[in-house]
Amino acid sequence: MGSFASLADLKAIEAEGAWADLGAPTSIYRFLTAAKDRHGARPAISFQLLSGPKDKAVTLSWAELHGQVTQAANLFRSLGIGEKDVVAFVLPNSIETAVTLLAGAVAGIVNPINPLLEAGQISAILRETGAKVVVTLKAFPKTDVAQKVAEAVAHAPSVRTVIEVDLNRYLTPPKSWIVPLIRPKNPVSHLADVKSFTEAKRFPSDRLCFDDPSADRVAAYFHTGGTTGMPKVAQHKVSGMVYNGWCGQRLLFRESDTVICPLPMFHVFATYPILMSMIASGAHVVFPTPAGYRGEGVFDNLWKLIERWKCTYLVTVPTALAALMQRPIDADVSSLRGAFSGSAPLPVELFNRFEKATGVQIVEGYGLTECTCLVSVNPPEGDKKIGSVGLPFPHTHIRILHSNGAGEVVKECAVDEVGEICVANPGVFEGSTYTELDKNRGLFAEGRYLRTGDLGRLDADGYLFITGRAKDLIIRGGHNIDPAEIESALMRHEAVSFVGAIGQPDAFAGELPCAYVELVKGATATPAELMDFARSHIHERAAVPKHVEVLDELPKTAVGKVFKPDLRRLAIARVYDAALEKAGLDTRVTEVIEDKKRGLVAVLSRGAAEEAAVTAVLGEFTRPWEWRKPEQP
Repeated sequence: MGSFASLADLKAIEAEGAWADLGAPTSIYRFLTAAKDRHGARPAISFQLLSGPKDKAVTLSWAELHGQVTQAANLFRSLGIGEKDVVAFVLPNSIETAVTLLAGAVAGIVNPINPLLEAGQISAILRETGAKVVVTLKAFPKTDVAQKVAEAVAHAPSVRTVIEVDLNRYLTPPKSWIVPLIRPKNPVSHLADVKSFTEAKRFPSDRLCFDDPSADRVAAYFHTGGTTGMPKVAQHKVSGMVYNGWCGQRLLFRESDTVICPLPMFHVFATYPILMSMIASGAHVVFPTPAGYRGEGVFDNLWKLIERWKCTYLVTVPTALAALMQRPIDADVSSLRGAFSGSAPLPVELFNRFEKATGVQIVEGYGLTECTCLVSVNPPEGDKKIGSVGLPFPHTHIRILHSNGAGEVVKECAVDEVGEICVANPGVFEGSTYTELDKNRGLFAEGRYLRTGDLGRLDADGYLFITGRAKDLIIRGGHNIDPAEIESALMRHEAVSFVGAIGQPDAFAGELPCAYVELVKGATATPAELMDFARSHIHERAAVPKHVEVLDELPKTAVGKVFKPDLRRLAIARVYDAALEKAGLDTRVTEVIEDKKRGLVAVLSRGAAEEAAVTAVLGEFTRPWEWRKPEQP
């Protein structure tokens, strides 16, 4: 691990040689074999089904993990998986999840799928990737994953085999005796063969039963979003996966580190900056509960788990930090050397609260599924500029550009000038980021730099600041408003835990800013108080929200980002209903759906009103609407 405190340090690392000349492993199996050869008996991965500090845990050494991955890869090949065929998994975290992730990338192309998605969305991803094998849970109490996958596979004709993981092995008596008695029934509604994951044990653990090619190739498909049923699938090459691990080993982790990661392995953050960095460095990763931070008791026990495993690093996201900071530190966490936050911008208040409580600074970074994750990070040994996502990793090149729709550069931005963040690094698959060819058109500036859709700036020291999503800009009468300005202002209120600012429809201005707020547990604040607070803390008058609403909990993605499409749905329904009511009409919005071409569309129930009257009212807005179709007989 080298010194990493400034841009000069990064340039010195780059000067050691071009990425292509560094001799990085050329396959995931070679990558894992190198870890086994160096660290064989050391702990590699631990998992506990329950969150208690004394609950049963299972740990694999590097040699054991290598053996199990070898067996699973041989199993997948026996089921017809070639290097261009897809092994999907729909799993919460477990040892088997990590084994499947790695073995799928060794035997073919692995396709992690969010188990929180609905059956229709899972099925859409399986059809897009053409998966032949799906690894998922055997029916288990308190989860419907098995049932959803059975339904999804029925509508994904490419799937030939379903392999089931039984979580019961992680329980101890008497709970392990009870599960078989209360296990939910899983009616098989598909034609695929069903096998147990334990069948992998029949295969050799000391060698692959097939050739392991050394040429770089696509080894993973990760869906982005997928919450609307219209997923985009990003392609990841072995070189990008290994690059993420190399960055972690070169700059951050040592073999003596233990990292606690309550984030899901269907997401790039846990898979690449964490799991791949463990392989590269020989460090130890701990996954507490299948659902990570969403697991029962995880927040209440997290400090004790850090003590149990003597963790040196915590991996987190802002939503999880907010919940964690509401609990007293009730354990010895002196082993902690650092914490990493990603997936969403970290409010300054949370950064300060965590440092005050633990004495440890949070290292904030930036990555994208489309870049095989890592792009930049605040240097652990250098200045952590508040609000910045740090310096580009070695061999990563960031440009701030204004481009046209074809990806042609119109202008390169000056220091501190805001534009679109564009990235080139070993994790960017130039020209072929997505499996669907049409989605790659106009995606690259100069054919090389991935246009991220994020707005940002580079300061004079080379630090990257993200100022918002291009698509998140609130456009009020042609005036661009950055939602981050509203969110950071309201976050200063002591009762506020999280904020999501969006543009709500307006008949005059097109959009007006509004804010949805989640309060700190036990705190109180009225919308009127928050509105007054916003007025006094937002300097730009046009950015003061027109509407502030307090929700019990903001909608969030599985990795803790505030999910703004759901907030936009709430705002559209509220604004349209108010306009219809003001006009004396009975018609109301029944739901807001996403249409592939038109975006969010309000669906109306037919009231007693004339269609012409509704058209006159809603025609004042730019957002589309349609009548609810009659139910089919």
